[in-house]
Parts: sequence; structure tokens; C-alpha cells
Amino acid sequence: MNKQLSKVKEKSSSKNKVEKNRIPLEEKSLIPEVKKSMTEVLKIFSPGTAIRTALDDILRAEMGALIVFETEGLMDIVEGGFKIDCRFSPQKLVELAKMDGAIILSRDLKKIIYANTSLTPEARIVTKETGTRHKAAERTAKQFKTIVAAISERKKKITLYFDNESHFLEETSEILRRAAETLQILEKQREIFEDLLSHLNVLEITNLTTMEDVCNVLQTAEIMRRISENVKRYLIELGKEGMIVSMRLKELTKNLNKEKDSILEDYFGLGWTKKEEILHNINFDVLLETSNILRILFGELHDMPIVSGGKRILSKTNLMEKDIQTLLYNFKTLDKIINLEENSLRKIFNNEDSKIFFLDEIKNLKEKILMGKKF
Repeated sequence: MNKQLSKVKEKSSSKNKVEKNRIPLEEKSLIPEVKKSMTEVLKIFSPGTAIRTALDDILRAEMGALIVFETEGLMDIVEGGFKIDCRFSPQKLVELAKMDGAIILSRDLKKIIYANTSLTPEARIVTKETGTRHKAAERTAKQFKTIVAAISERKKKITLYFDNESHFLEETSEILRRAAETLQILEKQREIFEDLLSHLNVLEITNLTTMEDVCNVLQTAEIMRRISENVKRYLIELGKEGMIVSMRLKELTKNLNKEKDSILEDYFGLGWTKKEEILHNINFDVLLETSNILRILFGELHDMPIVSGGKRILSKTNLMEKDIQTLLYNFKTLDKIINLEENSLRKIFNNEDSKIFFLDEIKNLKEKILMGKKF
């Protein structure tokens, strides 16, 4: 009888111990909302952060570890171990990783709560992992929608789990190498884009533009956007180490979206945002064929002549915005605007000076475009 009472007291004490060490849910947390992706998680583990330093040190020491961010209900699957409840530091985490079992960190990464614990997540949760540690990590992340880091001493890899996603953390040098290679591809695409844009400028002022010419520019701009998204992903993983990569990316994508949006507006009018969305969602293999872009955006199987609305080209002059809007409202297309006769100009401009200024700007614009100057 006394033994039974003693067991009941132990269970009650253990339960109280767990309850006391729950982290209040209103506490500010580093754990992203579930609707966000692994990208947000990678920011927490970027090089230079305390947690990333600890994980790298554990990996270099050829140790394994299972690290879990505390969240609601997590302590229900935690067994054994002992309470630490100390301030987090990389050194402390490395020392605790020398023991078996999982380490529980607070949601805000300020404390190490438990060490040497066992996790018993729902066994029915599907996992693609084979090792015991990584199975427990993936199932825990899925069951509680929290962040779990698993370090494999055998494979020498750090795997992050969050909700239904997983990601291998690579060495900074490897990420930098891949980022540099991707930037080289982006540089080549920028050169192609500039050539196509200059060619489109000439075609627009000479009224020789075809749908395929427009599609070529939009195709390259979209390819560049997708490549730059890959570089941005590397930047998240690089953290502070990615400063130079970030600077180069900004140079290569300068005014890219502005030019692309202006072209779409010139050729699709008020419906240009819908066309942008379509372009954004096109499968990459489909995107690589200009004929597919022609069919999807213009609804045409064969190339045909087309006239620009003119806003993009006119914005490269020194004409006032209100004058550009007036010209566009009255004449609709670029070919009509740049070939205006004096009688038509008098209806738009109130005085002779304004008319002369307009003619000079159009003349200078044509000369710059035909000489291949960049704006």
C-alpha cells in the first residue's frame, strides 16, 4: 500500500515539474507561424547566430544531438532527463550534447530547459527518416509544428525540421560557392536582358515591334527573377556572411521589375497585373520556349506586329508626368505621339516653348535609343 502511494506521489510530482516548466505561450517566440515556410526558420540558424555556432561546434566535435524548441503540448511527450533551466549559450549547449537524449530550448532561445530527455511523438506520423534520432525529430516537428534540429555524427550533417518541411544546413563556404555560380548565370542573363531591351527600344520608336520581341524581353526578365530568388535563399542561409553577394544581387537586378512592369502595362493596359501573375506562375520548362509565352500572354500561335502604349519610353524623357499622361490619354499609342504634327501639338501645349521642348525631347530620345545609350 505504501509503495502504491509512493508511486502516485512521484507521478504527481513529475507532472507538476513539467507544468512548472512550461513556457508561457504569450512569450515572444522565434518560432515562425506555420503558414510561413522553412525560409523563416533558416534566418534563426544563419551563420553568426549563437544557435548556429553551437550546432557547428557539435558537428565539428563529431557528436550527435537532438534539439527541440519548446511549444504547447511538447512536454507531454518528454520523458526522463533532468531540468537545466539555465541561460542559453553555445558553450553550454555543446557540453550538454555530450549526453544522450534530446535538449529542450525555450521558444525565445534564451534558456536551456531540459537535457538528456527522451521524445515519444505519435508513432503513426509518417516519416521518411530511418535513424531513431531523425525519426523522432521529424515526427515531433510535424506533431507540434515546432523547430527541431538533428545532428548526425555519422553523416556529419545538420538537419532542420519545421512542420512538414526539412532542410540540410550546409557549410558557409559551400553556400558561398553556389551563390557565386548562380550570380555568374544571373550576370549573363542581365547582359542578354540589356541587349533585348535596347533592341525593343529601337523597334518601338520605329514602329516595328512584334509580339515575339516583347515576349523575349519578358521571358528573360522572368528567368532573372527566378534566379534572383535562388540567390535570396542563399543569402538567408549565409546571414552576415552574405553581404557582398547581396550587394552584387542588387546591382544585377536594379530596375528589373520596373522595366518588366512598364512593358506589361504598355502592351496589356489595365489588365497588366493579371498577365504578370500568369508569367509568375508559368512552369519553368514552359517559360524557356518563347512560343509558349506568345500563346499564353497574347493568345496567338504566330508572331504579329504590335504597338506600344508608350508610357515606358516617354518616362525616359524630361517631360512632366502630367504632360505624359495627357499625351497618352489623347493619342493612346507611342507611334502616334512621337510623330505628332504641329496642329495636334497646339491642342496639347498652351505655348510655343512647351511645344519646342516636347519636340527636342523626342528628338533626343530617338538619338539616344538609335545610338544604343542606356537610360
